Amino acid sequence: MSAKLIDGKKIAEQIQDEIKKEAELLKTEKRITPGLAVVLVGQNPASEIYVSYKEKACKRLGFYSEKHQLDEKSRTEEVFDLVKKLNGDKKIHGVLVQLPLPKQINQEKIINAVHPDKDVDGFLPMSLGNLVLGRDGFVPCTPQGIIELLKREKIEIEGKRAVVVGRSISVGRPLSFLLLHNHATVTICHSKTVNLAEVTRQADILAVAIGRPKFITGEMIKKGAVVIDIGVNRLEGKLCGDVDFDSAEERAGMITPVPGGVGPMTIAMLMKNTLKAAGMAHS
Repeated sequence: MSAKLIDGKKIAEQIQDEIKKEAELLKTEKRITPGLAVVLVGQNPASEIYVSYKEKACKRLGFYSEKHQLDEKSRTEEVFDLVKKLNGDKKIHGVLVQLPLPKQINQEKIINAVHPDKDVDGFLPMSLGNLVLGRDGFVPCTPQGIIELLKREKIEIEGKRAVVVGRSISVGRPLSFLLLHNHATVTICHSKTVNLAEVTRQADILAVAIGRPKFITGEMIKKGAVVIDIGVNRLEGKLCGDVDFDSAEERAGMITPVPGGVGPMTIAMLMKNTLKAAGMAHS
């Protein structure tokens, strides 16, 4: 029996409708229009696609948006100065630096240049520290979107065994803490994990973000498990995830497709964080 598809696109549209109503209320009551600025360095095709999605979302929700595209050969100081300028712009409530940056740019310095009140990506040490401690703050968009996806699909997290494959600062580690805060028992796997399949087969909830196309196969999945595929890869001209969808679909109980699963939720959470930043700036 095939797994039930988790329609991230549909759920993200519902969330955006909710955000749009809140944004309209903010405009009516306080005359505040949420503003998002995106900094893009170079012409990475994937990054340009992601930025276009963010621009479309802002337009749909009535947000103010700016796109700042710098030359591929830009220096760290140029990007740093632009971020600092956006920090001081009252029309802008969220500053997002599209990653990855070109190799000559000090990525850590640029991320840390974003003002904490405008860190809608949730990548600053302060934001990540608040997440670890369970305090209110900006949460990285993809992990936040995954938790929202699980909750809106009424998938129980409490007491479940969750396995996260991937330990990145942007996805794997923050997702692990969010699952922990929702009372799951969490295991993080990575490239050095011994007998990976033995671990993944124990997961009630399996989340995969390692950037390796179709790496997790059906035989590595517990029968009836919820599978969250976070990967986006291009293989033979087509998009695919880190999970081999065809074999996984026969084992999983529920599964996210690629595209149309986690991706739209990431955009929705970015809009949610921007709305939150706008409210904080004028509270």
